[in-house]
Amino acid sequence: MNKHSSPLRLLLYTCTLLFLCVSAPVYAIQADTSAYQTQRLKVNSLLAQRSAKFGQYDQSLSQRTGIFGLQTKQDIQNSNEILRQIVLNDNNIFKELKILMEYKDQQVQMIQRNASSTNSRIQSYMTSIKKLQDQNELLKNEAGSAKDTRMLAIYIIIFLGLTLAGSIYFFRKKLKTG
Repeated sequence: MNKHSSPLRLLLYTCTLLFLCVSAPVYAIQADTSAYQTQRLKVNSLLAQRSAKFGQYDQSLSQRTGIFGLQTKQDIQNSNEILRQIVLNDNNIFKELKILMEYKDQQVQMIQRNASSTNSRIQSYMTSIKKLQDQNELLKNEAGSAKDTRMLAIYIIIFLGLTLAGSIYFFRKKLKTG
């Protein structure tokens, strides 16, 4: 195993953790999106009912069951009842639209929180990665200087060994001649 692969492995683990942290909130957003879609369908259903009631109201206005083709009191009351139902339906539409807007606001707030949280996590990861890169560079420099020191020690030992061997040779030669 290579000493230099451990910071790379740590970077890989950090990136994997970042990916998991970013993708986890997606499940919560999907649940909120489902509630939002359900609420939209409810509002659309109320709008369809409103359109149908307006069609009934138009028909009731043209309905004339009285003598000589005039509207009777019953015809007018029927038209007013349909109009009252339209108003009640409109009130329901406003209530449901308010809920729909609250869902939308919650989604926006959640997305903003997630973006802020993700951004801070990314900044933390970048800081950690930078710190690890600096440490890695420092360790490389220390390893290089230790290697240089070791090489210098080897050169000094070789020099001393050669000097000692030369001195022994010189003194032996001098003792033989002298």
